[in-house]
Amino acid sequence: MALPNKPKGELKAVKDPEVVEKEVDILIVGGGMAACGTAFEIKKWLQPDQTVLLVDKAALERSGAVAQGLSAINTYIGENSPDDYVRMVRNDLMGLVREDLIFDLGCHVDDSVWLFEEWGLPIWKKDEAGKNLDGKKGQKMGTLKAGGKPVRTGKWQIMINGESYKRIVAEAAKKAIGDTNILERVFIVELFLDKSKPNQIAGAAGFSVRENKVYIIKCKTCMIACGGAVNIYQPRSVGEGKGRAWYPVWNSGSTYYLGAKVGAELSMMENRFTPARFKDGYGPVGAWFLLFKAKTLNGLGENFAGSEAAKKELQKYAPYGTAAVTPTCLRNHLMLFEMKEGRGPIMMENTEPEKKNSEVMPTEPYLLGSHSGCCGFWVSGPDLDWIPASYKIKAANGKVYNRMTTVDGLFTSGDGVGCSGHKFSSGSHAEGRMAAKQMVRYAKDNASFKPELAMTKDQIVDLVYKPVRTYLQFAAYTTADDINPNYMKPNGMMYRMMKATHEYGAGTATYYQTSSKNLEVVMEMLAWMREDCEKLAAGDLHELMRCWEIIHRIWTVESHLRHIQFRKETRYPGFYYQADHPGQDDANWFCFVNSKYDPKAAKWDVFKKDYIKLIP
Repeated sequence: MALPNKPKGELKAVKDPEVVEKEVDILIVGGGMAACGTAFEIKKWLQPDQTVLLVDKAALERSGAVAQGLSAINTYIGENSPDDYVRMVRNDLMGLVREDLIFDLGCHVDDSVWLFEEWGLPIWKKDEAGKNLDGKKGQKMGTLKAGGKPVRTGKWQIMINGESYKRIVAEAAKKAIGDTNILERVFIVELFLDKSKPNQIAGAAGFSVRENKVYIIKCKTCMIACGGAVNIYQPRSVGEGKGRAWYPVWNSGSTYYLGAKVGAELSMMENRFTPARFKDGYGPVGAWFLLFKAKTLNGLGENFAGSEAAKKELQKYAPYGTAAVTPTCLRNHLMLFEMKEGRGPIMMENTEPEKKNSEVMPTEPYLLGSHSGCCGFWVSGPDLDWIPASYKIKAANGKVYNRMTTVDGLFTSGDGVGCSGHKFSSGSHAEGRMAAKQMVRYAKDNASFKPELAMTKDQIVDLVYKPVRTYLQFAAYTTADDINPNYMKPNGMMYRMMKATHEYGAGTATYYQTSSKNLEVVMEMLAWMREDCEKLAAGDLHELMRCWEIIHRIWTVESHLRHIQFRKETRYPGFYYQADHPGQDDANWFCFVNSKYDPKAAKWDVFKKDYIKLIP
C-alpha cells in the first residue's frame, strides 16, 4: 500500500539502506493502464503454484498517462472492423506499422471498454432520437455490450465522464491481483539478465521513494509498462510553467531504458509525437475538432488546411498526404508551413466565438507507442499461420509468445510496443491483458528455471544508491549543497540534456529541424552526459529518483536520435525534419529501423527490418 505523503521536506537518504529481496514467477513493472490490464487479467490464468508481483513508482489509483482523467476513450472498434483499424493506424503513421499487432489488438480492445463500463465508468450514449446523453443519463440506454450506442466524436472515439477513469481501472486491478502482490512507491531502475542462461531476464532492482529501502527482485518473466518519455526536450513552457507538459511529467522513458539496457531490440525510435495543443495550457484539441467541428485559421483568418497551397503541399507526401484523413504529422506540417511563411499564429475558430479564439501550437517532442506515435520494442506477434515468420520471436525453447521482446521472458505492452500506435488508454489496457496470458504460459513452460543474478546484493545496492553515496562522501567539501567539484545534482543534468536536444536534436528551437552535423554534435554531448552521470549526487530520496530519471531520459533520447541519424529521409514531416534528407525516400527507406544495445560489448547496432503488408 502507498505510504502517506510527508507533511514537509524530503526524507534524507542514508548510506546503507535496508535491503528487501524477493523472488516471484511473474514481475509487472509499471502502474498505468497497460500494467493494470495485466494485473487484472493475470489471476485468471495463474497456476496455483505461481506467484506474481506488481511494482509501481507511484500509487496505482493515480499512476500513468490517465492519472488526471480523460474526456474520451480514443480506441473503440464498435461497428468498425479490425481491418479498418489497421488501415487507419497505417495511414496516420505514414505506412510503416506492424499490422499483425494492430489487427490483434483490434480484435480485443472492445472487451476492455465493456469492462470499464461494468466497473462504473460513465459512457455517453445516444437516445432513441439521436440526442447525446452524458454520464448517468446514458445508463438508461443500456451498456455498450448490450447494444447501447455510444456518442462518437470521430470514427474511433467515444465520449466518457472520465475524471475518475484511472481510479476505476486501478480498483479492479487491485482487487484482482490482491494488495499483498503490489508494491507502490518503488522505482525499478535496472533489469538483470540471468547469470548463466543467455538472453534470459532474471530480475530487477529499485528503491522506495518513501523509505530508505532497496528492492532486489528475481523473476522468471517480467513485463515493463512504465509509459513513454517526457521532458527529454525543453518544454515550451519554461520558468514557473516548466512543469506543464502535454504528457505526464513523471514518465521518464523507463520502459525503453530498462529493456534496451538488457539488449531488447527497439524499433521505430525515430518516431516521435509533437501534438498540436492549445498554446501554453497544453489542453487537448481533439474534441473541439471532432465533436464541435472547429477549424484552425492562420493569422490572416484563412482556413489554410483547405487551401490550394495546402493541397499542393500535401501532394508531396502521397499517398498519405492525399488520403481522406490527413496524417497527424502532416497536419502539424501545414501549421509549421504557415508559421514559417509568416502567416501565424494558428488560431482555433469557435472556441468561444463571442469572446476570443484560442491559439494552437505544436508542443515539444514526446516519445510514446500508444498515442499518435509508434516507437518502442520489436515484439513477437501472435503465433498464427498468417503472421510472417519474421514477425514472430522464438524463445530458447522454440515457442512463440505474443508481445515478448527479443529478450527471453521480457514482455511489454502499451507505450512499450513499437510499430503500432493509436492504442490509447483502452488499447493499452487490452494489450496488457493479452500479454498477461502469455507471461503465465512462459512461466509455466519454464517452471524449472531458477533465476540467478551475476551481481551480488552489495553490488546492486551500490549501483542503485551510488548517487547517495557520492553525495555523502563529498557534500561537506562546499557550503553550497548544489555547487561541488566532485558531483552534479540531477537538476543541472536535466538542463544540460534539454539544451542539447532542444538546439541540436530537432527541438522547438529549430522548428523540429536537425541535420547530420547537428546529430553528430548532440550524440557527442549525450556521450559526455552519460559519463558525467557517474557523478550524479542525491541528498534525499526525491533527488535519488530524479538522478535515475535523468539517466533513463538520456539513454532514451539517445536511442531516438540514433534512429533519426540512421534513417536517411524525413519520414514524419511535422514531427521532425532531417535537413540533409528532406522528403521521403520509399525506394530505400520504406522499412522499419531497429536498434540493439549489446550489454556485454556496450555498443549499439542500428539496422533495417523489412515491412510486410498484411491488410489490403
